[in-house]
Order: sequence, then C-alpha cells, then structure tokens
Amino acid sequence: MSRQPDPPASRPGTDARPLDARIEAPALDPGLYLVATPIGTARDITLRALDVLNAADLLAAEDTRNLRHLLAIHGVPLRGRRIIAYHDHNADRQRPAILAALGEGRSMAYCSDAGTPLVADPGFRLARDAAEAGARVHAVPGASALLAALTVAGQPSDRFLFAGFPPAQGGARRRWLAGVAAVDASAVLFESPRRVRELLTDLCEIDPNREISVCRELTKKFEEVLRGTVAELREAIPPEGLRGEVVVVMGPPAAAGADAADVQAALAQRLGHMSVRDAAAEVAGALGLPRKDVYRMALAMQEEGDEE
Repeated sequence: MSRQPDPPASRPGTDARPLDARIEAPALDPGLYLVATPIGTARDITLRALDVLNAADLLAAEDTRNLRHLLAIHGVPLRGRRIIAYHDHNADRQRPAILAALGEGRSMAYCSDAGTPLVADPGFRLARDAAEAGARVHAVPGASALLAALTVAGQPSDRFLFAGFPPAQGGARRRWLAGVAAVDASAVLFESPRRVRELLTDLCEIDPNREISVCRELTKKFEEVLRGTVAELREAIPPEGLRGEVVVVMGPPAAAGADAADVQAALAQRLGHMSVRDAAAEVAGALGLPRKDVYRMALAMQEEGDEE
C-alpha cells in the first residue's frame, strides 16, 4: 500500500554497517522469491528479506526507485546487479525474460512497492506462470497492510474477506459493495484516501449502522485508526477525504433478530422426530437465519442430549 518507507530513526548502538561487511548470506536455491517489504517504517523489514535481497542473482521490483532506496537504507549492495522493473504496464513484455532466467536455474527476488507481493499486486501473474513453468516459488513473509489493519481495527478477525480495491465509481461500485457487505465475515478494503468519504456514503445506503474502522498511515508517524458506525465515520471524515494510505475494515453484518432461546426452542420441537440437518434447515428458513449457524447449534444440543 505505502509508496516509500521512511528512513529508520538512528539509535545508539544500531549496527549501520552494510551487509557486505557482515557475514555473507548463504547462496539461494533457484526460484522466485516473493519478498515482503515495509509498508511505512523501514525497520519493519525482516532479516531473511535482507539476506534474500543480498544473495539473489536477480532483483525485480514494481518500482525500482523504491527498492533502490530500501537497499540503500539497509546497506544492501547491488554488486553490479540490475533491478528489473515489473509492473502492470510492462508485465507482458518482461515476464518471458524473467521466466527464462528462472528456467536457467537462477534466483530472483521480487518486491512490490510495499507490503506482501501478490496482495492487490502485479506479482500474481508472474508467480503463477513461474510455478506453471516448473520454477519454485518461495514466500519471504513480512509486513502486510491487510494484516496490520486487522490487528488494530478492533473488528472480528476469526473470519475475514480481503476484497481489494472497489470500482472507482457508478453502479458497479455500489453493486460491488453490496456483495461484499452481504458476506458473513469482516471485510478488508483498500481505498484511495480521497474517496473514503464517498465509500462511506455508498455504504450508508446499504447498512449505516455497520461497525467499521478506517486505518490511516499504518506503521508511520501519523498512524490513526477511526472506529465507529458507517454513518458516524462518514460525518467525521472531511469532504475532501483523508491524507495518506488507507485500509478500511468493515465488521460482519449483525445477526438476525431471533435470539438464541427462540432458536433452541424451535430446534427442540423438531429434533425428536427429524434429523439434525433437516431440523436446522427448517428452523433457519422459518427464522431467517444462516443455516450453518443453526446447524452448529443443533449439533451442540444433540451432543448435550446424548451426554445426558
């Protein structure tokens, strides 16, 4: 999500020697290495990521300037290696040469602008084609705007959907949002900071009382998390939108109106002469509840009855 990591704050005792002055990283096995890079604070890079960037035969990046800056911050030498630009606009031209290098048994490290490659990123096609061509694809995990937002948003995280960027405008955007809002899970969206208020305006037409969090500038100096209902946050955000990188985390839809006692009573009337599956299906239909939730409750009631 973020474009360029901030330089690390200097601290007494920090080892600022370049990597080539330290113990050399071991040689890499052939293959494509998907290297996660910081989303804001440059020190969030992992030691393994630095090793891979230091040792890879070839380097590729969505933006070569960003990767050069990151390498300079951490003292990773290029040693004559060229950084290959690989992004949405040149992917079809660059991919054959990259796949050919991998076919020759070379190692390549690929970095997106920031965060984990393949999450809303042009690296997806490259990784898929590399795997289909028989090359090994290695994950070098680390920073991720998606997971960082889930960590601080305060929304349920046991089940979530990553929905990526919504359409920019029009009916397609509203239909897309309606589909995402109907999923029984928290939803994580990436959005332009200038369009956040517009996003919330559209969501107000779907469910103004839905709990939502707007996470801004994660891991950076001005990190901020706004929490509340869709309607509340729409009023809190200025018409011109926000500044900085934004991730929106929308909580799951509220449970239907029937309470647990009503569901249990309806199930108890049926479980004596119906299967668990049929009883759950009938009660779910009658009360307008998700069938899987009623089925879990029916199973629990049956188990309790068996124990007695």
